Amino acid sequence: MRTSADPVRPGSGAGWIEPRPWRVAVARRETTDVVTLGLTPPEPFEFEPGQFNMLYQPGIGEVPISISGEPTSNSKILHTIRDVGPVTRALCALRPGQQVGVRGPYGTSWPVAAAEGGDLLIIAGGIGLPPLRPALYQALGNRDRFGRVVLLYGARTPADLLFTRELSTWRGRFDLDVQVTVDTATRDWRGDVGVVPNLIPNARFDPATATAFVVGPEIMMRFTVRALLAAGLTDDQVYLSMERNMQCAEALCGHCQLGPFLVCRDGPVFSYPKLAPWLNIREV
Repeated sequence: MRTSADPVRPGSGAGWIEPRPWRVAVARRETTDVVTLGLTPPEPFEFEPGQFNMLYQPGIGEVPISISGEPTSNSKILHTIRDVGPVTRALCALRPGQQVGVRGPYGTSWPVAAAEGGDLLIIAGGIGLPPLRPALYQALGNRDRFGRVVLLYGARTPADLLFTRELSTWRGRFDLDVQVTVDTATRDWRGDVGVVPNLIPNARFDPATATAFVVGPEIMMRFTVRALLAAGLTDDQVYLSMERNMQCAEALCGHCQLGPFLVCRDGPVFSYPKLAPWLNIREV
């Protein structure tokens, strides 16, 4: 059964501050501005779903990027990156055989084990799907330990949807409920149109046993939490990832301060009761 539990913090794991060179094995374009890099670590590497690495490009800088691949695979560590600035643009331009500096893993993880015995809701908006994908992999790898597993995912347009081949595969599974929506449809779109919280009333789950993991823009997460509470979940059944403004991953620079928390030190995964007093305060 699901038990009330804070997200797990396995620790920084790698134990170094200086980035180490990892080789790019795969560079796959997901959309016009999103690329997934498969990086080969120089030594065995383990992480928990929800954790992130710091990726470094010499002479440009470094950014925190969630790990988006299988937790049980350490041959290629996946990072899905949106081009939003100089560092991410340089990372998105990398090709197989080139190198990138990496340090990590850092941060708290999704409490997947605590959700066992009940239903699991994975709710993502836009680039919020990559940090949730390892949790979904872990749940599907231990499918008999969960009730219903539901993925609710939304993007701005059909062209902005990530992992489209994988979405098709997931939709074909009898043991996984996948619902996808877009804000703005094209003529050939046959799915739902609207925001992600609108999918919740039609999703099948038991609110008494369900656990929800949510990542997306903050306005999307606020309205998603409201919809989940209206559907019967309690606030301690909801977990959010606040991957915003992180820069150093060492709780030194203060850029990711959120009320009393430093997201890189205390998060990025938080139980909703911890965030509730701060999530709705503008500019905190």
